[in-house]
Amino acid sequence: MRQLLIFIRKEFLHVFRDRKTLLMLFGLPIAQIVLFGFALSNEIKDSRIALVDYSKDAVTAKLIGKIEASHYFDIQRTLASGEQLNAAFKRGDIKMAVIFPQNFGDDLIHTGKATLQVVADASDPNQATTITNYLESIVTDFNGELAQDAQQPMQILPQMQMLYNPELRGAPNFVPGVMALVLMLVCTMMTSVAIVREKELGTMEILLVSPFKPIYIVIAKLAPNLLISIVNLFIILVLSDIFLDLPVKGSMLLLLFCSILFIMTSLSIGLLLSINAKTQQAAMMGSLMGMMLPTMLLTGFLFPIENMPLFLRVLSNLVPSRWYFIIVKRVMLKGLGFGAVWKETSILAGMTLFLFAISLRNFKIRLQ
Repeated sequence: MRQLLIFIRKEFLHVFRDRKTLLMLFGLPIAQIVLFGFALSNEIKDSRIALVDYSKDAVTAKLIGKIEASHYFDIQRTLASGEQLNAAFKRGDIKMAVIFPQNFGDDLIHTGKATLQVVADASDPNQATTITNYLESIVTDFNGELAQDAQQPMQILPQMQMLYNPELRGAPNFVPGVMALVLMLVCTMMTSVAIVREKELGTMEILLVSPFKPIYIVIAKLAPNLLISIVNLFIILVLSDIFLDLPVKGSMLLLLFCSILFIMTSLSIGLLLSINAKTQQAAMMGSLMGMMLPTMLLTGFLFPIENMPLFLRVLSNLVPSRWYFIIVKRVMLKGLGFGAVWKETSILAGMTLFLFAISLRNFKIRLQ
């Protein structure tokens, strides 16, 4: 019995001396509880919406007050014309616009009915459905108050319009997210084992003593993965067009350019992992766990970033797939040009240059 206890103690010591094991045992459950229980929620709060009041009467003021009192919306009042609203939707500044037509209150009093125009960005159909349901609930409560106060029946009828995705199909949000996820994982995982494989096989010495410069070795490792990733990109776009009826509305060249830039960013991350990893297994696990979860959770693909705590919103800025996800939605779904994605493109370019420079700096020309 004593020998068993000694052996168990030895195993405990092995576990507690391994920091990586401790991180997996205690850090991963804590991170998952915090993310899934606190930070990630399907409930949508503080959605940016525009209120345009052409009537400016007591009825609209009262209804606007109820909308503003809700924690679901972040009200933008500076937009007043159709051109401003259209530009704001294209930039992604607002998710919904509520428009009160002229004589709204008079129509409600004299005819008993008034129409409220609601325009939502349906490129993310789940979010569009949710926030319009929130507004309909507020209007329904307001209709109930009118029924109690008025001597004749009165009803406000919201007239819904969904931009970019009138059928509220899931594909317009699903395809950009899958593109970001697939390209990130494929590029990162394939590249993460490129250098470390040579170390494990013992062939890195031959490469280092060859007349090739280190930059040539790196480029040679990246070139096949770049080509394979571009082929994957075209396969996704063709399948989306044929089977999901989701063609590219914007410039195909712009989408291709931004996609190649994102592929280069992902390859640079994989290269950095491969250079610093000691085994292929460690490199593969690092690329899988380090890239898959942030791509799924911090890009806006599954959960709205606006609802997350400040720390996660700041952290999401470091995830390249977040910026690529925005680019694909604006170019592929909204048909916008470079002027609408120049900031995201610049961020990806800066990330690529920074990561590639760090990788080259860490690339050792000697194994010892």
